[in-house]
Amino acid sequence: MYTDLFDGTSFEDAVEIVRSKTKNDVESALHNSSSRQSVTFEDYVSLISPAASGYLEPMAILSKQIKKERFGNTIQLYMPLYLSNECRSSCLYCGFSYENKIPRKTLSEEEIEREARVLKSKGIRHLVVLTGEDYSKTNLEYIRNAVSILKKSFDSIAIEIYPLDQEPYESLIGSGAEALIVYQETYDPIVYAENHYRGIKKNMRYRLEAPDRGGKAGFRRIGLGALLGLSNPLGELYKLGEHAKYLMKEYWRTSFQVSLPRMRPAAGDFQKIIPIGDKDFARYLFAFRISFPDVGLVLSTRESQKLRDHLCELGITHMSVESKTEPGGYSDSGALKQFEIEDNRTIPELLTTLRARELDPVFKDFDRALLE
Repeated sequence: MYTDLFDGTSFEDAVEIVRSKTKNDVESALHNSSSRQSVTFEDYVSLISPAASGYLEPMAILSKQIKKERFGNTIQLYMPLYLSNECRSSCLYCGFSYENKIPRKTLSEEEIEREARVLKSKGIRHLVVLTGEDYSKTNLEYIRNAVSILKKSFDSIAIEIYPLDQEPYESLIGSGAEALIVYQETYDPIVYAENHYRGIKKNMRYRLEAPDRGGKAGFRRIGLGALLGLSNPLGELYKLGEHAKYLMKEYWRTSFQVSLPRMRPAAGDFQKIIPIGDKDFARYLFAFRISFPDVGLVLSTRESQKLRDHLCELGITHMSVESKTEPGGYSDSGALKQFEIEDNRTIPELLTTLRARELDPVFKDFDRALLE
């Protein structure tokens, strides 16, 4: 399990390792990549370090080149579908947190089908299905049924739900899910404990091991991420890269993608946000593209239209569009959003922007028949 590796370097030590990197280390990392030599984990650490802050432009150019070589000009579009905002976990930064006195809603079969019709009419073929962490309202049977309903209309269904054991993951694959997304939120054990104090989510190690269980279950694709703004980003990026490197070696039949969501306004009064500037955010993405050339990079509607327009051709492979972060949001249920999005463009508007930049937006890049 990744937790064996995770224990080898503390979060505090990881931060100091990143800080210790020099400009010579950064230049060596860029040389290794540009000359198509093997890029090591130490090179990745150099590229996320403060020493790399003056190398944003060469990193952007290299990131763009690598993305085009590995993925061409394609940008795969997807939409999130929230099934429920009911939650028994206490996560201080989340709008769905148990303490927040908000209207709660879990979609019925009829409402799931209604949402599916709306999304299908927009041309969407890839979905990410999300829930809160209320096991009584959104138990395994409920999620399996939802996936079974949705697979009739969509080619790819990813699940972003509470962590499960290997056998339940296998049953969800059998129902039609092909991808698992588990964002660790934070890799800092102290900050994790401070922000998760009720529900199964407070068990950090169980969450850390969820991608391992998903890999053993046989998901075709697994998504990782850290919620930037909760703890020191240098430690988060070190541990996220360490996690990705381990999983790619251990579960080599599975493809992986990485997202770096930044904190957004949500219900509640969470104030302990560490600001992450756009330049550092972009550099972290470039570091991943340069160091992990075959990993998908996701850019969500949490980010602004201006920033997404700049980054879409510089290493990004997946983008969300027209996102709603509340259950029934596409058919106007009136439920509370998990968080506020920043880029509110419609699908036609985003398509126009991407094509103007000579990118090729795609709605489908996977067929279930390939697994049969």
